[in-house]
Formats: sequence, C-alpha cells, structure tokens
Amino acid sequence: MSSSHVLVLNCGSSSLKFAIIDSSSAQEHLSGLAERLGESSPQIKYKFNGEKHVVALASGDAHEIAINKLVELVKTLKLDQQLVAVGHRVVHGGEHFTHSALITDSVLEAIKQTATLAPLHNPANLLGIEAASDAFATLPQVAVFDTAFHQTMDPTAFLYALPYELYKKHSIRRYGFHGTSHYYVSARAIDLLELDGKPSKIVTAHLGNGCSVCAVKDGKSVDTSMGLTPLEGLVMGTRSGDIDPGLFAYLVNQLDYTASQIDTLLNKESGLLGISELSNDCRTIEENAADGHAQAQLALDIFCYRLAKQIASFAVPLSGLDALVFTGGIGENSDVIRAKVVKQLEFFGFILNDEQNLAARFGSEGIITELSASPKAMVIPTNEELVIAQDAAKLAQEQ
Repeated sequence: MSSSHVLVLNCGSSSLKFAIIDSSSAQEHLSGLAERLGESSPQIKYKFNGEKHVVALASGDAHEIAINKLVELVKTLKLDQQLVAVGHRVVHGGEHFTHSALITDSVLEAIKQTATLAPLHNPANLLGIEAASDAFATLPQVAVFDTAFHQTMDPTAFLYALPYELYKKHSIRRYGFHGTSHYYVSARAIDLLELDGKPSKIVTAHLGNGCSVCAVKDGKSVDTSMGLTPLEGLVMGTRSGDIDPGLFAYLVNQLDYTASQIDTLLNKESGLLGISELSNDCRTIEENAADGHAQAQLALDIFCYRLAKQIASFAVPLSGLDALVFTGGIGENSDVIRAKVVKQLEFFGFILNDEQNLAARFGSEGIITELSASPKAMVIPTNEELVIAQDAAKLAQEQ
C-alpha cells in the first residue's frame, strides 16, 4: 500500500508548528513546535510515540536552522522515506486562490504579492516554504490558504461600502480567515447530522486567541466575520474586533496616537486583555470572574454578547439555522462561554443540556443541546493539520 504521509508546516514570525500525518487514516506520527526563533533560547519541542522531547537551538537561530534540525529529526526517526509531500499553511491567498495549490514560481510570486494584505503572516509563511523547498527538494510543496474557503462569498458579503476603485486597484475587500477550520468542522457537522446531499445551514464559531464565525450554506462559506485582516469581527484575546472607524481620527487628533500605536492598541492591547486588564487567556478570565472580579466578568459578558449577536445575524444569509458548531481552544473547552452564548440564542430553539455541555471538553465531540430540540449546538474539535495533509496528498498524487 502506498504511503500517504505528509509533513505539515505552519510557519509564524517566530515559531514553526509541524506534524507528520497519514492523510488516509488521520494518524499523527510526529508533532511539535519550534519556538522563539530568532530570539534567545530557541528550542524544538516534539512528541513521538507518546513521548515528549526538547531540542535546544543556538541563540538567534531562525526558521532555516529550525527546518534543517527538523529534517535531521525526521531522518533519525526514519520517517523521511514515507513522506509524499510537504503541506504549508498560508494565511492570505487574496483573490488568487480559491483552492490549495502546488507551489510553483508563479504561486510563490502571487503569495509575495498578497503579503501586503498580511504583513505579519505571509512573509513568515514564505520563509517556511523556501526553507522546506531546499530541505525537501524532491517532495511536492503545497500551499493551503486560510482565505480560500471564503472565496465562495458573494460581493454583497465581501465588499466594503468604500469607493469601488479601492477594490479594483488595490483588492481592498473582506477575505475572512480560519478557512481550513471552518471547512473541517462544518463538513464534520454535516456528516454527524446526516445532512450529506441535503440543504444545510450551519454557523461555525472558531474561538481561540483569534476568533471568527462563518455562515456555511450547503457546504460553502457565504459570510464570515473577519475581513481584510484578522482584526475585524468578534472580540478576541488581544484584538478589539469591530470598532467605529472614527476612533482612528479621534486617537490621532485628540490623543496624539501614531498609526503604529493604533495598530498595536487594536491588535495587541484590546479584546479580553484590554477589558479585563488581567489577561488574554480565557481560563484566567473565567477564574477571576468566578471570584468576583468585575472587569473579568464584564470581559466575558461582552465577548459572549458580541459572539451571540454575530451568530444570530448569520441566520440572514443562511435563511435559517440547522446547527451551531463551537471549535478552537475556547470553543472546545469553555463550557461557561458556550452556555452563555447558547442561552442568549434560545429564541432560535436551542435548549442547552448542561450535562452534555460540561462533558464536551478536552477533545471530545458531541451535541450540547437537547437531542429533541432544533437547531442543534455542538462541539467539534478542529483539525486544520489534517485538512492541509489531505489537500497536499491529493495534489501530490494528481501531479
């Protein structure tokens, strides 16, 4: 039987997440993280055969060194001969890519052109692609785009009410992110609810330090909460989500903020962290709220209210609602937030089952509302790495 193992790389500005996955069985043979790359005390942490290991790197070592160390590790563990492709997560594909793509010179050039739309992400993704292409020169390299799943949105959903020239000349529009996650959990929900081949109306909520909601109609994204960048939409860990654009002029003219300071304020100092003045970690916020911390409770209330309001609004493009899916670190593990959101949406027909909601934690999958009620709310752990592996294996086989 031919191998279908894929090395999956998710390259950040100072980190590299990796895994070797059997795209057919979904079995994960190796997983790990190279962190603090380019900084002091970089290291690679990985898990193999259930055991955890740490490999120290030299201070200042960056992505190329980390990938070379990863190549050594893969060869030492005798996993290299089974690989059929390398799959890369690429955050922004702009309008160039509606599906995953084999990486060629023209694909690389398109990713570089789109880097201006994701200056914190695409350059790091390119570093990973270039280093992996050198290290695994005989393997097909595949790019899987966060934005691709949302390219089925209509202009009524993706265009801003700005001068149309800005869209025509500069591609300024809503793109959406977390596409591989929304795709995976919506497809899984369709399967679990036995809606294959039938009309389906599903809202997926990917909740972590970054958060987004997607309206998925008959398996296709028709609207999503993130926009040109991952800042738009919901309240997040450190990101503000939607604000009045007039705030920019106020901060500049009245408080002497610079553009860079505003960017830092909205992306790194706002959200749960900004409101609570404690942390961006949902667990810390929940613990302090339970102990009576007023701003922690306020942060949770605002987070859940804005989330519930966004979910409710997506009943418009869906013309109804069959299911609500929670995923991501918060969505999969916070029974508190799920309960607060579902209870605000009871008018749709949701009836929360407290026991099932409490049980749906730490990687478990299941419906958290009464089985007799409709629509359903459910928890489905995401698996973006598996989507990347499956797309990469398929494209490698087709070439």
